[in-house]
Amino acid sequence: MTKYLSEKTTKSRDRARTEQEIIAAARYVLAESGFQGFGINAIARRAGCDKQLIYRYYGGLDGLAEAIGNDVANCLGRQLTEQMQGIPATTYADLIERLVLGFVAVLRADSLMQRVVAWEISEPTPMVLRFSAARAFVLRRWVERERGTLTPPDGVDGAALNAILIAAAQQLVLQGSATGGFAGITLDDSGWERVRQALSRMVHAAYAATPGAAV
Repeated sequence: MTKYLSEKTTKSRDRARTEQEIIAAARYVLAESGFQGFGINAIARRAGCDKQLIYRYYGGLDGLAEAIGNDVANCLGRQLTEQMQGIPATTYADLIERLVLGFVAVLRADSLMQRVVAWEISEPTPMVLRFSAARAFVLRRWVERERGTLTPPDGVDGAALNAILIAAAQQLVLQGSATGGFAGITLDDSGWERVRQALSRMVHAAYAATPGAAV
């Protein structure tokens, strides 16, 4: 019995390690070749495994794409949580400021996520949209988990406002990566500091508590 459990544990570890290698290989292929070069054979070669394992573990390319989308999105969620540094937000505006500025920082540092976001805009195929859905789900879950009892002031459409703020952050990061600037602002370190300050002021102005409003 002990030997059986030991063998089962070893197989489980081997599978987990192989899955990690496949995901890493798939992320590499996607970053290097885009969705046009995103194929089972290329990923199997990169991972150094039999392509049948990809079918066995993920059911094929669509399942693997979904797994990568979840992996990238969950990485975003973890990094946002790390940036909270264990200190909870005290107001809804504080929470959304951390979300938006954290999203900018994470997206700027992740070239693969930048490419995926750009593909969502330019090539909204079903596979690409899986990535978008996974990221949206993680962002919603993060807000729900971190906000506790915090709510936007009465009369403020938080969902719409947050969508606009995230969209603005996305566009600025993509534009900065592609051209180095946007609307006359050079997006170097000093330019990004200006953007961060402006985003912070926008968030707090939009979510400023009004008499009788919930905070």
